[in-house]
Amino acid sequence: MYDSIEEFLQSQNNLMPIRYTYRDLKNMTKNFKDKLGEGGYDTVFKGQLKSGPFAAIKIMGKSKASGQDFISEVATIGRIHHVNVVRLIGFCVEGPKRALVYEFMPNGSLE
Repeated sequence: MYDSIEEFLQSQNNLMPIRYTYRDLKNMTKNFKDKLGEGGYDTVFKGQLKSGPFAAIKIMGKSKASGQDFISEVATIGRIHHVNVVRLIGFCVEGPKRALVYEFMPNGSLE
């Protein structure tokens, strides 16, 4: 499973998301303190990038053993550039831990 995720990410150079470690995510979210929402298998936390802006960090649960859900989301959201769609900033893949980092949209729009 992890090999297929790595292979996909390596082949998608045009997406250019930033790779974060799980420790980076813990630091950005102050140990996952501020939960924005959750659903199904995922939980979204508010974090702050080192460069200053806030981010929405989606910690993905164990929805599909193949990792296909992660690959699909990176492939879809990573290619979309529209004013009404959040932008994918980065990702984390460390063993079974998978996360996506999105730009933060204020005013409860991610709930």
